[in-house]
Amino acid sequence: MLFAERVEVRRNAVEKRLRHLLGDVRGAPLAPVRLAEAMRYATLGGGKRFRPYLVIEAAALFGVTEQQALDTAAAIECIHCYSLVHDDLPAMDDDDLRRGRPTVHKAFDEATAILAGDGLLTIAFEILSAPAAHPDPAIRAQLVLGLARASGWRGMAGGQMLDLEAEGVLQDTASIRRIQALKTGALIEFSVDAGAILGCASAPEREALQAYARAIGLAFQIGDDLLDAEGSPEQTGKATGKDAGAGKATFVSLLGISGAHETLRALGSEAVSALKVFGRRGASLEEAAHFVTSRRS
Repeated sequence: MLFAERVEVRRNAVEKRLRHLLGDVRGAPLAPVRLAEAMRYATLGGGKRFRPYLVIEAAALFGVTEQQALDTAAAIECIHCYSLVHDDLPAMDDDDLRRGRPTVHKAFDEATAILAGDGLLTIAFEILSAPAAHPDPAIRAQLVLGLARASGWRGMAGGQMLDLEAEGVLQDTASIRRIQALKTGALIEFSVDAGAILGCASAPEREALQAYARAIGLAFQIGDDLLDAEGSPEQTGKATGKDAGAGKATFVSLLGISGAHETLRALGSEAVSALKVFGRRGASLEEAAHFVTSRRS
């Protein structure tokens, strides 16, 4: 199966599962309809589902089926979508467009957007802690702990805080790496590690996957910086040129366009090298690394 076909198959499976899980929210007793609709609007019908793809493909290295990995993948995507809802708010990045359509606070209102993000954050842990995610409660506990760390104050949320504090402040490459390792990289890294947890990977295998994930996590953010500098709203589905307009230090502003592309290629090679321990079994994750370093949206 070609990479693009595999991505589409995984995306469709995750979309179907999310529709089911969030359909349960919409039909739950006493659930406010407007909040449920905002959660569905924020999550369904868009996005590459890259993080769920990483969960499923990393788990597949160890014989875990798509069906067995699907709830973990869906939980992580709920966290990702919650973060986008909150990032888009006027108090954060103040964006009007996401995935080619109005952001949640524009389509609904700011208060509903905040609560929709809160709802997605909490349902992620409801999904992950339920027996459907994995029959072994010890595995579910590992997943819950890992996701909490990746998304919380020492992970994604902490990275967003550092990013806000960095606006208009002189930064060096090490500082930007630290910010983005938390803001963007932490959830990508956990997506890969979650597959290893589901597959009961050995310590050396898990370490190899963690090295791979660190490289593509940083590469993903450099790709975002390049898209903001070189892309168009039609390509990305959101406003571009905002980083420069806000005076925000990025890999592009520090390294230049050519330097950012060079770093991106080096990280791609680093990621591929980390997969050598898996031989041909790592082909789909290797293709994911190539996607990260060459994406246009």
